[in-house]
Amino acid sequence: MKSKTSFLPQGKACSSRCPDNTAFKQQRLPAWKPRLNVATVLSSFFLTGAFCLSVGVCLILSANSVREIQIDYSDKCSECSELRENSSNWNKECSCSANFMLEEGILGDVFMYYGLQNFYQNHRRFMMSRSDAQLLGQNAKIQQYCAPFATYQNGTPMAPCGAIANSMFNDTIELFYSLNSSVIQVPLLKTGNCWWTDKNVKFRNPKSYNLSSAFAGTARPPYWQKPVYMLDVEDERNNGYVNEDFVIWMRVSAFATFRNLYRRVQRVGQFAHGLPAGNYTFNISYNFPVTKFKGRKHVILSTVVWSGGSSQFLGIAYVVTGSAATLTGFVITAIHLKLRKKKTYFQK
Repeated sequence: MKSKTSFLPQGKACSSRCPDNTAFKQQRLPAWKPRLNVATVLSSFFLTGAFCLSVGVCLILSANSVREIQIDYSDKCSECSELRENSSNWNKECSCSANFMLEEGILGDVFMYYGLQNFYQNHRRFMMSRSDAQLLGQNAKIQQYCAPFATYQNGTPMAPCGAIANSMFNDTIELFYSLNSSVIQVPLLKTGNCWWTDKNVKFRNPKSYNLSSAFAGTARPPYWQKPVYMLDVEDERNNGYVNEDFVIWMRVSAFATFRNLYRRVQRVGQFAHGLPAGNYTFNISYNFPVTKFKGRKHVILSTVVWSGGSSQFLGIAYVVTGSAATLTGFVITAIHLKLRKKKTYFQK
């Protein structure tokens, strides 16, 4: 039986499949082909090690120059914590205070952070529970991916929806300075703390003649005490989805222990050069419960330097990398000298 398969002539088949006879497609372009020798390899290792070590030392010294005060107020506010564990007490106010003393003043710009411990924001279902379309102001009633915090049982949509927004940190922290027999409230700035791209690109309010009408037909998340358009009663521009406390909270952390920027000390009057030495008090309106997930809460006062905050991780990483490169260079040098001696011996 004859086969029905027909074959093209070899020349035609090759001409239809082979790439063009050009220098690029035939890989005939001139290329740099370095020939590595001992001097080149050793110099690259030692230069890399010296660079990484010098950068690492500079980063560590810079991080050590950061002034930082951290106050854990979880135990100091234990009564308020017990009150907040019962959800029926959501409308009851509870305040506590934490005292501390600065033996030396903190000069320069001072930043206030709140810190949470054992709060896992990196859980996949938690991170996915949000509506980016809603946060862009396209429609206040869009709730895709917001389960289980999308709508109430009567069908009213939540704004903002999702587990991230519902769990927003809502403690109010104020700082007071004791001078002689008087108490002065430290002025704190609540705007200018988030990234420009967040407030101008990723978050937008719905377009309307006022915010209350823009969010008509929606309701606040169940754990919130007031609607999204009333987050800042002092500054109308800091309301809705562009509220800076809300924007910073929506940027989830990769670790269970983290800190978020809360306020900046306004450098005016007594605090024109920073925080002077003396006695201080944190007045805290306690609203955020942490006992159920065995968490803790901190408030941090810190300065910043050109390399960032007080974390030494990047500096240590550079030092380890530089040490490894330098050690590798010495090992290669020892191996080269040993083999060269053997080669000289056999040639004799």
